[in-house]
Amino acid sequence: MAKATLGQNIVKPTAEGLAASARAASKGGLPPVHLWNPPFCGDLDIRIARDGTWFYLGTPIGRKPLVRLFSTILKREGDQYFLVTPVEKVGITVDDAPFVAVDFDVAGTGPDQNITFHTNVADSMTAGADHPIRVQRNPDNGEPSPYVMVRGGMEALIDRKSFYRLVDLGEPARHNGADWFGLWSGRRFFPIIPVAELH
Repeated sequence: MAKATLGQNIVKPTAEGLAASARAASKGGLPPVHLWNPPFCGDLDIRIARDGTWFYLGTPIGRKPLVRLFSTILKREGDQYFLVTPVEKVGITVDDAPFVAVDFDVAGTGPDQNITFHTNVADSMTAGADHPIRVQRNPDNGEPSPYVMVRGGMEALIDRKSFYRLVDLGEPARHNGADWFGLWSGRRFFPIIPVAELH
């Protein structure tokens, strides 16, 4: 993957090389990407579509274990996303959010309710102070795009079927001095839509 030329390491990143480095670094858990600050090696033709599909050189990556592996070395810096290992950092394209929440479990009710989301890459998190839910409304048509924070400043887009189920769990509550319809989880209330706008 790297060759020495006149004492300098010339690194040309490849998906295969990144996967090998990620396997070596992960040891079965989430690697400490927040501690890694390797040199930037350029962009790699990897794209994460809005539906969570990963593409390499324009072709979907069909191997779920490989997608999971790549997802563990994702890092966000500002509005940019990178795959990082201890020795390299490459830019990739993310159409919306890097993850998709495809299901959830719920326990309890009202303020004692806990909603645990599961993503397309096998992450799980319970919505709360560290994993807030937010809903972004399209300014043109009002269409909601709901998200939940996963890790490292990276969110999961909550898929449509899960969002419909979440709405069934919603209830009105006072939030920042106004009446909102929203969700309880982790002792926090997450607003979805002002009560006045409910039809």
